[in-house]
Amino acid sequence: MKTIEINHDIKNSPACMAILDQDMRIVDCSRTFLKESMIQDKDIHGKYFYDVFSEFPEELRHSGSDLFVDQQLNIKMVRISSPEQGVKWYKWKVYSLADNNGDHLGFTIIREDISDLKRNEELLEKSMNVARVGGWEVDLINNIVFWTDVTREIHEVGADYTPCLEEGINFYKPGADREKITALVSDGIREGKPWDTELRIITAKGRELWVRAKGEAEFAAGKCIRLYGIFQDIDEKKKAELNIQEISERLSLATTAANVGVWDYNVVDNTLVWDDNMYRLYGIRREDFSGVYEAWETAVHPDDQEEGKKSIQRAIAGEAEFDTEFRVIWPNGEIRFIRAFAITQRTESREALRMIGTNWDITEIRQAEDKLKNLLDITSEQNKSLMNFAHIVSHNLRSHASNLSMLTAFLCKEKQEEERMKLVEMLDEASESLNETVRHLNDVVQVKTGATEKIRPVKLLKALKTVQNNLLLLLQEKNTQCSIDIPSDLMVNAIPAYFDSILLNLFTNSIKYSQPDSDLQIDIRYRINGDHLRLSFTDNGLGIDLERYGDKIFGMYKTFHRHKDARGIGLFITKNQIEAMNGTIEVESEVGKGTTFHLCLELSESNTD
Repeated sequence: MKTIEINHDIKNSPACMAILDQDMRIVDCSRTFLKESMIQDKDIHGKYFYDVFSEFPEELRHSGSDLFVDQQLNIKMVRISSPEQGVKWYKWKVYSLADNNGDHLGFTIIREDISDLKRNEELLEKSMNVARVGGWEVDLINNIVFWTDVTREIHEVGADYTPCLEEGINFYKPGADREKITALVSDGIREGKPWDTELRIITAKGRELWVRAKGEAEFAAGKCIRLYGIFQDIDEKKKAELNIQEISERLSLATTAANVGVWDYNVVDNTLVWDDNMYRLYGIRREDFSGVYEAWETAVHPDDQEEGKKSIQRAIAGEAEFDTEFRVIWPNGEIRFIRAFAITQRTESREALRMIGTNWDITEIRQAEDKLKNLLDITSEQNKSLMNFAHIVSHNLRSHASNLSMLTAFLCKEKQEEERMKLVEMLDEASESLNETVRHLNDVVQVKTGATEKIRPVKLLKALKTVQNNLLLLLQEKNTQCSIDIPSDLMVNAIPAYFDSILLNLFTNSIKYSQPDSDLQIDIRYRINGDHLRLSFTDNGLGIDLERYGDKIFGMYKTFHRHKDARGIGLFITKNQIEAMNGTIEVESEVGKGTTFHLCLELSESNTD
């Protein structure tokens, strides 16, 4: 047997290498081989290779030396598992050794650890199967199309199915989907453009599926020779996305129609995200909102900021859910009422992370509630007024009836002509007093029944000027200085006859109760608050002691100064007329300095034309 000469470098080789003689006995091997094989006995020279390395593939175990002369055996990959090393993949290579004459001497065996490569291949294959990702390739030179198993499964064709390029494209749904993939493939072949798109196919079994098709082109000498890429089943994911999109669109339509805004507050980093409806609710442009808690707080009405802050803090602390109402001020000064609700997301340790909530505008609801409350208050006041009126009229009518009855009895019994004439005069005075009481009753009844007359737009300045001109002589007698600051086109909703009566009563009261030794000064101003107008009628007259008479100021037959024309019926009727027009009246007064009446009336929509 010829001796194999061993190069000293084999022991120091980084490769896992072993030299065997013709009988497969170990002549030498690298230290790396011993170390990676975890062999403790280093004196392995002369031992059979199969005994030392039992994992050597059976397919490569040959005893006939003639099989190895001048050839490399087929490479074999082997998977082994052991408690010491776990799962390993090795690639074994066997080469024949010969002398200068070509006579066979032995073998060189090299082992390569390909565990990482195989592991990656296994994981990739499993991932692609789980993700339903297949591959494809089109050889444009030979007109051959290759599909992987997963690609065939997605198309629901047999394992031996081999399509051509046209057949592959025809799987796409006719119409927009097929036209799009045709255009993308054409651009790829012509210009080398890659594509990554989501389209629908109709499988061989007739099912419609959403797929992701991704492709690239390969060129040689300026000519496209190959197309290749991936093909993924995304049907469930895509349909879920479309369903979520549809739900989101419906939710968006619903929230927009209901004027509901959605917000997301990150408690940890103090960021606040609004949807489009939130900006509309607050009258703020997106670019003007900084997206932090403080930006919301500045939009809240100053009187509501403190309570809003406490509500947020209670929600973060877990003491209560965020469920509150507050007012916001738009940049144009308009005040709106907002209803807010939110839930708080927390960590396992109950620390607040986020607050997700909704806002919606309840301004109309609050205004309707205020109007209803106001109407109830007015109704209650009117009922009290009517009860008061009924008692007074009843008392007065009884007094008048008793007086007339008594005078009539005296007249029937009296024989002297002179006394009879006195009784007739007294009877005439009593009759006139009764007539006045009945007229007052008629005036009040007219206010109640006249409320059904249609309220319509009335020009405020024109109405004031008309009453002023009708009282011009009386105003001149008092050297009246009348200052009216009202735009000529400003209109209120009113019953014209009532409005004239109200203004007439205010003017005549100022004249009637003016300072005897001073010129009369009347100032008429206005202020707009939302959809209402506040008209202020001020004079420098005698004034009223409100501490003494404040709760009686609009009562029937209530007078506060000694004046021959005072009847105590004017302000009673004025209040009822104002309320019949859905308005209110208030008074400020100070004895010796004058009186201001504040009338609140609805603005006419004609002002916005």
